[in-house]
Amino acid sequence: MNKKLVKWFEDAWYKEMYVSAWFMPLSMLYVDAIRLRRFLYRIGVLKKTKLPVPVIIVGNITVGGTGKTPLVIWMVEFLKQHGYKPGVISRGYAGTASANPLAVTADSDPAQVGDEAVLLSKRCACPVVVGADRVAAGRQLLSMNACDVLISDDGLQHYALQRDIEIIVIDGQRRFGNGYCLPCGPLREPPERVKQVDLVVLNGGDELLEGELPMQCKGQHLVNLKTGERKALSDFNGIACQAVAAIGNPSRFFAQLAKAGLDCQPHAFPDHHPFIAADLQFKEQRPVIMTEKDAVKCARFASDQYWYLPIDAELPEAFAQQLLTLLKNKAHG
Repeated sequence: MNKKLVKWFEDAWYKEMYVSAWFMPLSMLYVDAIRLRRFLYRIGVLKKTKLPVPVIIVGNITVGGTGKTPLVIWMVEFLKQHGYKPGVISRGYAGTASANPLAVTADSDPAQVGDEAVLLSKRCACPVVVGADRVAAGRQLLSMNACDVLISDDGLQHYALQRDIEIIVIDGQRRFGNGYCLPCGPLREPPERVKQVDLVVLNGGDELLEGELPMQCKGQHLVNLKTGERKALSDFNGIACQAVAAIGNPSRFFAQLAKAGLDCQPHAFPDHHPFIAADLQFKEQRPVIMTEKDAVKCARFASDQYWYLPIDAELPEAFAQQLLTLLKNKAHG
């Protein structure tokens, strides 16, 4: 999807554009289909598969990124600290891998397995398997690794995989846009779906609603793609830079850099954009700062002017304790 079309849809979903109402009949049909599909799973016409270990879904109900991947990374580390052996399954979105599940390593080609999967493998240091069929991906991961809990990065709408815990991540800035389902709005499922999950995490934003737990994503250092050198983000204060982001909400990344005092010219690309060297050839020769997800796709042609910002999620103790309680009581009950 080209940039102009993506921008048009985002404006229609997240700003006052009455043109989106033209799609209302299609949205109503979409919602009916979603509810029918869930009903068929509930009564057993469509089958769910239970895996031999607890399954935690980290997903959202909106199109585009909300901060699921930083939360998954945090959860993997947290569960390791509490004696668990987690594994991660993912769709491998934007990768070209076949329908068969594929194990991912830190050296995997993001064009094949997806940028998020490579990032997860680099950061989590645990087994990662991608596949369109989450059940098959989970089975393969468990057949090759001694994991005792699976975390699915996305997959909230993949009901064939029976889950023990559901976690929804909400973008605290954009929330649910105009509140309508596709194609009239950005929702994959109706808003009431949020009330049916175990934990609701708000990524950023200023106002917590009832039942929401806050998450902050922070980065303090930049890492050079070519040399691995680390510098404090503050070292770039006052230096004119190019900022690049091909994520669900690029404005969040650009605002984060601006808040840190960086003078950046922003360049937004569609989510999961397959970067080539020419994409980063700007007229003004300045340091190029990008997200960690984009860095895995740019490493092969990186120069010493390319830097990325690793992000770490911060969550309250309430989330940590509720997660452990759910895993002990609900998943093993």
